[in-house]
Amino acid sequence: MVQEKILVIGACGQIGRELTAALRLKFGQQQVLASDIQAQGNLSADMYPYFRLDVTDAAALETLIAEEKITQIYHLAAMLSASGEKNPKKAWDLNMDSLLSVLELSVKYNVKKVFWPSSIAIFGPDSEKISTPQQGVTEPTTVYGISKAAGEYWCKYYFDKFGLDVRSIRYPGLISYTGAPGGGTTDYAVDIFHHAVEDKPFTCFLKEDTVLPMMYMEDAIRATLELMDAPKDKVLVRTAYNLAALSFSPQALTEEIVKLVPDFKVVYAPDFRQQIADSWPGSIDDSAARTDWGWEPAFNLEAMVKDMLLNLKELQEN
Repeated sequence: MVQEKILVIGACGQIGRELTAALRLKFGQQQVLASDIQAQGNLSADMYPYFRLDVTDAAALETLIAEEKITQIYHLAAMLSASGEKNPKKAWDLNMDSLLSVLELSVKYNVKKVFWPSSIAIFGPDSEKISTPQQGVTEPTTVYGISKAAGEYWCKYYFDKFGLDVRSIRYPGLISYTGAPGGGTTDYAVDIFHHAVEDKPFTCFLKEDTVLPMMYMEDAIRATLELMDAPKDKVLVRTAYNLAALSFSPQALTEEIVKLVPDFKVVYAPDFRQQIADSWPGSIDDSAARTDWGWEPAFNLEAMVKDMLLNLKELQEN
């Protein structure tokens, strides 16, 4: 049996750190190579083995894949929605050129599996807002969403044309205690917890009643591993799977936090991100993922809030 050699691109990001750790638990520390654009001197010991990589440098990426005999790639590097609106051309170049390089080099070097994350940002103002279907209208209004929508079809193209086993999930907003907010429209739902444990009031950049699909990171990591473990003939969607767990508003999240942090205060000052949020669904129909490979979330809102506050308080004390 051939031993896997896995490359995680964007390993220092919101998803990357936790996914890299989960993959190392499964495959072994030395079999999972972390890579990102950050210099090595800024990293903790648990990130190694680590390669500094600018994924837009296709030659450097090719050298790494070839020399390390990579068998699986998890390509997570991207500029997110809010950050991308400030630098549209840079976001497009990073998000699209890097994906095409990964796909092309994976075919060239016989990489067995590729994971690339899509997003609910592919949906737009004309998409169905409640239980948005797998085959729903996709009219993204951000460069991030446009790049994800285009990327889904590139992934399907490489599967259809070359047989490359590319798998993808349309992540909702992700909530984690291990990293800082990363420039996404749903990142208020991370930042709010940091303010709560630090006894600071929080200014939310979305309206209090803005309902968006969300997911606790532990569920997102498990979903990713379950999709990648699924038999090839069970992966019937070759663009990206809808994935759902929670849908809530800033007000609903605040009410749940206040149950455990009674003096916590939130004020609302919507900014340009409100328009982005208004273009996205409030809930997602993920029945295809549930049927094809058995997806089921574990965390509801109450359980997620308790776990987030507990872990952030422990980090603060340490």
